[in-house]
Amino acid sequence: MRTLATIALDTAAANAAIKSGELTKVMSATLESLKPEAAYFGVRDGRRTAYIIFDMKSPAEMPPFFEPMFHVLEASVELQPVMNADDLRAGLEAYGHG
Repeated sequence: MRTLATIALDTAAANAAIKSGELTKVMSATLESLKPEAAYFGVRDGRRTAYIIFDMKSPAEMPPFFEPMFHVLEASVELQPVMNADDLRAGLEAYGHG
């Protein structure tokens, strides 16, 4: 299922991780594991935030993907299913014919 992960980093933990080089390691490993369709980075509510769209095949994928974010970066992680335009079109078509 196409999923949007919104990952907001704790400022103090992220600052320490930048200084130690851990931020680059954790983000690189996460992106390599997730193989995202898209990944964007910005600021939300004053916190460094990543927006990553990826295909979640099973809920069992959550711990290996996101535990490093919790432990190293003290991040908050929100996950939500999302659709692209083709998915929306197919869903609306199915609804209209249901």
